[in-house]
Amino acid sequence: MLKRVIAYLLLCAVMVCGFSGCIFREGKTEPLNTTGFAFDTTYTITLYEGGSKELLNHCIQKCREYERIFSRTLQESQLYQINEIESCYLEAVRSGVWAKAWKQDQVSYDAKDIAALTQKIDSSKKETNKAGYKIQKNGSIVFELSEPLAEIVAKGMEYAKVSGGRFDITIEPVTSLWNFSGDDKKIPEKKELQGALQYVDYGKISLAGNRLTFQMPGMGLDLGGIAKGYIADMLKAYLKDGGVTRAVINLGGNILCIGKKSAEENFLIGIQQPFADRHKTVAAVSVDDISVVSSGIYERYVTDETGKQYHHILNPKTGYPYENDLMAVTILSERSVDGDALSTTCFSMGKEQGMAYVDSLDGVYAIFITKDEKIWYSKGFQAYLADRQNG
Repeated sequence: MLKRVIAYLLLCAVMVCGFSGCIFREGKTEPLNTTGFAFDTTYTITLYEGGSKELLNHCIQKCREYERIFSRTLQESQLYQINEIESCYLEAVRSGVWAKAWKQDQVSYDAKDIAALTQKIDSSKKETNKAGYKIQKNGSIVFELSEPLAEIVAKGMEYAKVSGGRFDITIEPVTSLWNFSGDDKKIPEKKELQGALQYVDYGKISLAGNRLTFQMPGMGLDLGGIAKGYIADMLKAYLKDGGVTRAVINLGGNILCIGKKSAEENFLIGIQQPFADRHKTVAAVSVDDISVVSSGIYERYVTDETGKQYHHILNPKTGYPYENDLMAVTILSERSVDGDALSTTCFSMGKEQGMAYVDSLDGVYAIFITKDEKIWYSKGFQAYLADRQNG
């Protein structure tokens, strides 16, 4: 059986101060805390030293701003609108004289073609869609991205390359077919997935400055495997600029610490036991100014009529969940954006290859939990174990 360490995820245990500022009790300062919902998850930000009610209010505002950029499901978000235009572009091509040219790979638009396609796209997209775009003569389509979106797309493309496409931000045509949450869970038909896979290929997008180019209609971006890490890093930088020296940012399990909990005490973060109650952990790590991010098969999944489970970490080559020896991967890293992408990348590689990859990186450590309920540590990880430090 997995070792069960009774540890506390400290950010869940802190007292909420109701934005009244820090409260003094028995000579100690209680943390200042806020909780909200964004990015399809509950987030918590807890300040232990420095900061104010106003700073936390600004963090809430920033979370909303980031959601309006990166959300795949929020209609007003920049990412949603880009994906919608790509979808409308595909429908315009299919419904007109251009379909044959794409099928034969002989695309060459003149000004009249571009004007007609643009009119079809604009007439079919939602009124709220304000994403600017331009269709090129070779059929590619170019978008001007905001700086945050350009930064995260660049980072996503970087991890797509180093992972050999195992981590692929162009997987949106596939992920949009699945639903792992709520009452309307869905397993797509094999034919649907096969049709969507032709639009998944990070090699068919390019980024030059803030200009993103899709080489074909019907593609899309899903930043779910990296966005929360990027946002956590941005919030950390903002809080530090505002004078915060000790804090925890928790974006739905993506945890990023600022400094230590106190001058004498690190933050203690529990690593959840897969498929168990959230209070049951396989280990607890003692960390200072570091990110802790996990990916696994146990939180978001859908079950078919035979009882087979399909988890949310999808293989861009097949459209189905990765099938390997792993239940979960947890990454310790300085930057949360790296931990976010690496937890998915290493999961996709499986234990042996994922472990070798982590061991090749500086300042990155991992714990792998295999389906036989065994725990495997990368080089250097055990130094962070709470029982090792206390024993």
